[in-house]
Amino acid sequence: MNQFAAVAGAHFLALLSPGPDFFLIAHSSMTTGWRRATGACAGIAAANAVFVATAFTGLSILRPDTIAFTAVQIAGAGFLIYLGIRFLGSAGATSIELRPAAETAGNAANWWKLAATGFASAALNPKNALFYAGLAAVLTVGTSTGELVAYGMWMCAVVLVWDLVVAVLIGNRVVLARFVRALPRLERASGVALIVLGLGILLMAALH
Repeated sequence: MNQFAAVAGAHFLALLSPGPDFFLIAHSSMTTGWRRATGACAGIAAANAVFVATAFTGLSILRPDTIAFTAVQIAGAGFLIYLGIRFLGSAGATSIELRPAAETAGNAANWWKLAATGFASAALNPKNALFYAGLAAVLTVGTSTGELVAYGMWMCAVVLVWDLVVAVLIGNRVVLARFVRALPRLERASGVALIVLGLGILLMAALH
């Protein structure tokens, strides 16, 4: 129980730290509504599930000091820079007019597009690989397979629920109306943060 509390607490604290996934959910929720933003949430949770499965089954291809991990760093940095540039380019130009709640074919297509973007955002974030690899290094020693499965399911569920809460709170009609004027600043700040983070990851990979 003490181990579970420690791991669950560390995992949730990591979620509280704003990162690329948070900015993507916030941007998607404020510009397209929280229902479509759930696509990004689902994609992010799916990518976390892949990391958990990879780390907890003892695979080491994504751990530090490997070519594969460096490749993920570079790919992730490039994707973050791409997202940052996209956010900067759309700042102040994106419509946030609330759309009808009824689902259409276009809405479904956009949901899957956001799901794919969310999956790529989380999968190409080296911090996720490092975090889950670090937890696996601790948990895989003296922990049964059943316990590892329970840990993994818990982490994936917490990621999904937390991201959905963020999407709903930011995409809520009342909240959206209050923060409509802040959208351009949010997009610019998010864009700059993502670009800086991507450049920092590239620098780390180059110095390694």
